[in-house]
Amino acid sequence: MISDIYDFLADVAANNNRQWFYANRSRYDDLRARWYDDLEHLIACMSHWEPGMKTQTASTASYRFSRDTRFSPDKSPYKVYFSAALSPYGRKTIMSGYYLQVDVRPEENGLYAGLYCPEQPLLKKLRHAIVDNIEEFEQIVNESRFAARYPGWVGQRLKSAPQGWPKDHPQIELLRLKDYGRFAPYTHDYFKDPLWYEHASEDFLLAKPLIDFLNYSIEEE
Repeated sequence: MISDIYDFLADVAANNNRQWFYANRSRYDDLRARWYDDLEHLIACMSHWEPGMKTQTASTASYRFSRDTRFSPDKSPYKVYFSAALSPYGRKTIMSGYYLQVDVRPEENGLYAGLYCPEQPLLKKLRHAIVDNIEEFEQIVNESRFAARYPGWVGQRLKSAPQGWPKDHPQIELLRLKDYGRFAPYTHDYFKDPLWYEHASEDFLLAKPLIDFLNYSIEEE
């Protein structure tokens, strides 16, 4: 990753307004171009083990830098991170996939793998798929390298059991999840490495069994 990206993001956080951004637009344009170059390298690396990624580009994977403030009390116009979603199905999909966020906030900086905010019918389907195949699922998520790299589930969860499930179900903690995703946190040095995209591809590969399980369950009739 571009070594000075975090300096720029810190400046955005301290000057999150359009006037400052327009005055520094050349900095953003340069970083955005290099971000796209790195994403293309990442997509090429991932395509070796996920051939469907060959149809994707940095443009289709990367999210816009401007914030959608329509329904947010925070009217800051810009994000303080660069992000991208990587999947053979594209960025806008109901399928699970891979995500990365290069964020000035250390706790938000890293890689994500899984499914975020599925619609209720799909969430219900996944709960049944997990319970019906619990041994396979637990073998996937408890694999030592994956579990070490992606510690614990992230996202929203119900306070109690979902409708139709007993509160004392053996898999109640999995059933309470509203998102099925794992996060791999990294320091800023991870993305400052000139070959960060090679490391990210290797780390995403650890999560492929989870992604495959979720997507197979989504597609299963």
